[in-house]
Amino acid sequence: MTDKLKTENKFTYAEAGEGPAIIVLHGLMGALSNFEATFNHFSNKGYKVLIPELPLYTLPLIQTNVKNLAIFLHEFMVFKKIDKAMLLGNSLGGHIALYFTKHYPEKVNALILTGSSGLYENAMGGSFPKRGNYEYIEQKARDVFYDPKVATKELVDDVYATVNDRMKALKTLSIAKSAIRHNMANDLPKMTLPSCLIWGKQDGVTPPNVADDFHKLLPNSSLFWIDKCGHAAMMEKPLEFNQILDNWLTSLSL
Repeated sequence: MTDKLKTENKFTYAEAGEGPAIIVLHGLMGALSNFEATFNHFSNKGYKVLIPELPLYTLPLIQTNVKNLAIFLHEFMVFKKIDKAMLLGNSLGGHIALYFTKHYPEKVNALILTGSSGLYENAMGGSFPKRGNYEYIEQKARDVFYDPKVATKELVDDVYATVNDRMKALKTLSIAKSAIRHNMANDLPKMTLPSCLIWGKQDGVTPPNVADDFHKLLPNSSLFWIDKCGHAAMMEKPLEFNQILDNWLTSLSL
């Protein structure tokens, strides 16, 4: 998606389409391209779709946390003059969407969460990535998906480079710790906006019981399962993901 990115002010983002705004929030190890199929589909279906590049590795270390990433999202919406949007988040992106909704409820008209953190997650499948061990990183990246072939060499190389960059590794750890601190369980029952949960049945990072808990705690939520699918449904099963979300958005009549 690099050909679709533009940089304005301090923001680098992809944008396409016209209509109600959907802002996509990527995960901690997730590239914007993970949402390419969703970006293309919905920007051609009557929605304005925006994917900002989150400043995971450009904020000062002390500010690298869920709170400041939510503030960044607010600044992005102000910059783009978007009064209200649907937020679509995977993994950490879902957590940022939830934290943002807690603090700026008037700016969100729907939530779409897939493999979201915010309640519980296994970081890289249970342990923090070991630096220097390519085979270990490769296995952990494959474990994120039901089909290990989705973890391409390019994806593994990107993760390997991140965890072997000392400052990026520290910031990754800082975000992971802040995600644990900002558990959303007590806040979810107060979020009455329409919420769509799309989960891989074989998600090993935010397992199916996490989706069940989100569904129980969010008062106005709908839960959809995708079989033979891991932590990044929009990437591993894009056609099914888009169809589920398309049908749900149509039912909202926003």
